[in-house]
Amino acid sequence: MQLLSLLRARFEQALTGWVDDPAMHAQRVTLARDPRHGDYQANIAMPLQKTLEMKPQDIAARLVEKLNVADICQTPEIAGPGFINLRLKDEFLAEHLLAALGDERLGVGHASPLTYVIDYSAPNVAKPMHVGHIRSTVIGDALNRILRFLGHHVISDNHLGDWGTQFGMIIYGYKHFVDPAAYARQPVAELSRLYRLVQQIIAYQAAKPKVAAAYDAVRRAKEIKSELQAATTEQTSKQSAKHKADLKQADKELRAANELVHSLTEKVGAVEQAPELLQLAQNHPELEQSAQLETAKLHEGDRDSLALWEQFLPLAITEIENVYRRLGVEFDFTYGESFYQPMLEGVVEELLRSGMAVKVKGPSAFSWKGSMRR
Repeated sequence: MQLLSLLRARFEQALTGWVDDPAMHAQRVTLARDPRHGDYQANIAMPLQKTLEMKPQDIAARLVEKLNVADICQTPEIAGPGFINLRLKDEFLAEHLLAALGDERLGVGHASPLTYVIDYSAPNVAKPMHVGHIRSTVIGDALNRILRFLGHHVISDNHLGDWGTQFGMIIYGYKHFVDPAAYARQPVAELSRLYRLVQQIIAYQAAKPKVAAAYDAVRRAKEIKSELQAATTEQTSKQSAKHKADLKQADKELRAANELVHSLTEKVGAVEQAPELLQLAQNHPELEQSAQLETAKLHEGDRDSLALWEQFLPLAITEIENVYRRLGVEFDFTYGESFYQPMLEGVVEELLRSGMAVKVKGPSAFSWKGSMRR
């Protein structure tokens, strides 16, 4: 039983024969914003005053006379300019709560069935699941369960990140940095370490050349802000407003420059303060390009790369499935990004041929020129 639907139905009955489209007006029965005024509230009278050419209070009074809610509510109260406040009877609530407790569906009916596709969780299998995956997983699973309970047809889908750049990083890391003993004990943890290690070195190599320019940007931003602060205040109000805006922008740019310096120096310091990491970074220059080459080899079907990917993937998926089992989460379909790999070549060729995309940089960057709709 839905209380709001029940009350709206009673108001619709009271309005029938009196106003056009009584169902529409009955939708103005809502939960009370302030519980001191009751459990539900109807704001029906005021919108009808012009149509009925009556005062809202008189409309509310007549509506209360016609309203049949004695089995549900205490005597309705008219408040303010024509609000109708409704307070549920304790015995009504008790009766229906007891009935709900004895009903396996707790009094919730079935909806008109629709089809829903819910895509959720979708972890990157290159590393173990962590607390950051909980939100999407439990929200998606809750929606899945609720919609199924209501009688809808639900398709639950888990789109795993099992392809692409992250595996190029892992393959490169495995070839050059793996700890065989650690991999034998806990393969997924070791693969995750390799992924993070390659990411860290790539971040270091990208940040290192930018540090000097970032410090220069801070110096310039400080100079601009100092000049603006020293500027004369004898200006018209219009000039003063512009001066304040310029000063605010200068302060914003200085903060951004300082944040960039902090980010870059943090990445550089984390490696340079660890001799082993620094040695790895020096021994593997341009690591990002090297990892991209490993990714390209995997995508092109290189036998050795595919063999490593096929070795790593079941290990990672088994660990992910263990987490889902503990959470009681199940999916109708679990397809990784790799599922689409055999289809991509034809799609890319079609987009280029149709003029919907053009190559702009490298083998895998495109500029969209049209809609995907046909």
